[in-house]
Amino acid sequence: MSENIMRTIDLRGKNLSRAELLAAMPRAAMGTSEASDLVRPILDDVRERGAAALRDFGEKFDGVRPTNLRVPAEALQAAVETLDPEVRAAIEESVRRARAVAASQVPHDFHTDLADGARVSERWIPIQRVGLYVPGGKAVYPSSVIMNAVPAQAAGVESLAIATPPSKGDPDGLPNKTILATCAILGVDEVYAVGGAQAIAMFAYGAKGSEPQDGDVLCDPVDKITGPGNIFVATAKSLVSAFVGIDAVAGPTEIGIVADDSADPRLLAADLIGQAEHDELAGSVLFTDSVAVADAVQAELDARVPRTKHAERVRTSLSGSQSAIVLTDGLDQSIDAANAYAAEHLEIQTRDADAVVRRVKNAGAIFRGPYSPVPLGDYMSGSNHVLPTGGTARFAAGLGVHTFMKPVEVIEYDEEGLKAIAARINAFAVSEDLPAHGESVLTRFVADPYDKATLRDQETEAGLR
Repeated sequence: MSENIMRTIDLRGKNLSRAELLAAMPRAAMGTSEASDLVRPILDDVRERGAAALRDFGEKFDGVRPTNLRVPAEALQAAVETLDPEVRAAIEESVRRARAVAASQVPHDFHTDLADGARVSERWIPIQRVGLYVPGGKAVYPSSVIMNAVPAQAAGVESLAIATPPSKGDPDGLPNKTILATCAILGVDEVYAVGGAQAIAMFAYGAKGSEPQDGDVLCDPVDKITGPGNIFVATAKSLVSAFVGIDAVAGPTEIGIVADDSADPRLLAADLIGQAEHDELAGSVLFTDSVAVADAVQAELDARVPRTKHAERVRTSLSGSQSAIVLTDGLDQSIDAANAYAAEHLEIQTRDADAVVRRVKNAGAIFRGPYSPVPLGDYMSGSNHVLPTGGTARFAAGLGVHTFMKPVEVIEYDEEGLKAIAARINAFAVSEDLPAHGESVLTRFVADPYDKATLRDQETEAGLR
């Protein structure tokens, strides 16, 4: 009899407090602090030497020194022309669906009239310039190009730049051709063969040129950086977040599944394996009150893991401390545990899935029913796959059009609108020991707001009381 791949966390018969439930959840360590000492010198070097440092780091970390840090337009077009037709059709369909959802997410301006001559409006303003990071590493992620660029374009961002690592096998150090083709399909022509923490530094600080083909300025600084990446990318984003916006400091990817005894163990095992394929630190967690389902899933994992391409990576992920089968007393406890875990991706495979969905409070995205697996969201559901990880779904949301816009309030009061509340504003200001605030308002209506002995009479005469 083989040993179970996944460990079991048994919550049955335990009346756990909120703190205890949160502590019981399996979780991968973020560990960005350990990488800070390595990342800070990279950020400083790019800030100081610009493109020259980017080329040096490309050679050091990616094994290639890019000829052109900014990908030439002809290379983008050539990537489209040589793209496999079936892959191109899949990319275009993914873009079409993502655009449809993004268009529906665009927030609308509104106003509230509080009284005559008293209006507060809210405008949604696109961020001017955004840097989108697309990782390399163990896989190729043209899907990440789509998930970042489409909502930014729907938001109306004026200037988009994409950075992605150069390919070691390319003689010119160009990035992966499928990623370049996806950029071209989306109409993004500012693409850089720069990866890792150095790409984040380039976006944050900008980069001056070092070769004639770079020009005086290789890349202008951006206002916000989005996109997933490894521990060094996450650390770099954290370090520059004091002066440039970021979407999130992403940790390893994860899936949670809430299942009862109606769920198909084959599907559960396949979905756990699918998420584990990303990375050895990826988290796969099953919440179930059925011992029979838990045992059947373990058996399916034993049979399926050796047959998948990245078997060792998957086995490492599923057997790690960040993955587990969580046994519960019933559906209520399963839902409580799932809310405590706050999965990046949460599948619901239960009898009354709609009722369970309504009770989910914390998840990056919810996948309802057996025919809504996480890979659907990765590629072609129309939803966005850049989602909060590491339990941050308790307070954070996934990437969307709103990520690339700022709500700005516009205050519009006329003379009568302000006059009606001027005395109350002054009273409030005085109570906070900020009398000049009140005096600023009263100056518009009384002769001498600084004469406190006569101020009340002045307010009465001006019709403020």
